[in-house]
Amino acid sequence: MKPFLLVAADFVKTGGMDRANFALAEYLAARGGEVHLVGHSAGESLRRHPAVRWHGVRRPLGRDALGWGALDRAGRRWARRIRAQGGRVLVNGGNCLWGDLNWVHYLHAAYEAVPAQNGARRAWSRWKHRRALRDERRALQAAQLVIANSDHTRAGIVAHLNLPPERVHTVYYGNDPQRFRPATAAERQAARRELGWSTETPVALFIGALGDRRKGFDTLFAAWNRLARQGNWCARLMVVGRGAELAAWRRRTREQGLEDAIQFLGFRPDVPRLLAAADLLVAPARYEAYGLGVQEALACGLPAIVSAAAGVAERMPPELAPLLLANPESADELTERLEWWRAHAPELASGLCRVSGLLQEYTWDAMARTIVSLTGEAA
Repeated sequence: MKPFLLVAADFVKTGGMDRANFALAEYLAARGGEVHLVGHSAGESLRRHPAVRWHGVRRPLGRDALGWGALDRAGRRWARRIRAQGGRVLVNGGNCLWGDLNWVHYLHAAYEAVPAQNGARRAWSRWKHRRALRDERRALQAAQLVIANSDHTRAGIVAHLNLPPERVHTVYYGNDPQRFRPATAAERQAARRELGWSTETPVALFIGALGDRRKGFDTLFAAWNRLARQGNWCARLMVVGRGAELAAWRRRTREQGLEDAIQFLGFRPDVPRLLAAADLLVAPARYEAYGLGVQEALACGLPAIVSAAAGVAERMPPELAPLLLANPESADELTERLEWWRAHAPELASGLCRVSGLLQEYTWDAMARTIVSLTGEAA
């Protein structure tokens, strides 16, 4: 079997693209061929696998952008060796300028995330965006075949980078049905008890980084603030994630007197338990190439209010259309969606059951097999 090289920042089970890269690497290693990984970090099980050859690249000061050049150089160095052996090379977006397979998890040409703060942090963010745009354009135009994580991403690649549509293929992320599945009534009660959540108060989750406004927490905060001041709104919002703006949001929550309505949990490794215990996920992202967190919620049978333009929204059946948010900038619209959910939650059961069942069947291995089949090799 010919060798395969994957170039990605991280091969770990946390995060969307990191989890997807881990799954593809794990699948390729299980096939028995030699798998080379170039990246900043990888899960222990991958690094120890007998079929895996790990080529670590330093990430200066823990910042991805400072390691871009080193990752690109290491990726191209190993790509030359692998191609000389007749193998295949898959890179991620603009992280390595190599013209074989390219897997796009986030399209920089479609959105620029700008921090709320002015000054050096905003200037740094804009420099990163310009660099990412340049690298992305070069790498995707050089690729023989491009894989997008949603039709939304695919359409953006074709439109913004003027690539021929036949060179760009959609492959959705897979699911881990052992971790993300509907909880039984007993499991749900146990999860709420362990978390210290009341069985009487509905809980909504927000899961996402708080380093800029891309995930739309500012819209959710405004909507929740409005609802919390109504006498008939008793739900609580649990915020999972960290980032440069976390402290500011905590301070604003205290200043607005919302400590009983909004709680910040920081980074959590127990997302499946949180989903089992919650009643709703809210994801009003301004840009979301896909949205693995939303998919995991749906796989657990949890309703999700999500931006209609997010890639994962393509997988939601018509019965869940009332949960789609047309304008993630609008706190008014999000307030209406939240009120609709509280009034009509039981009506969502059939749609949630259907989409959960479909996601249970489409595993990470199924995703990896689809990607390998696109290369023309036996999956």
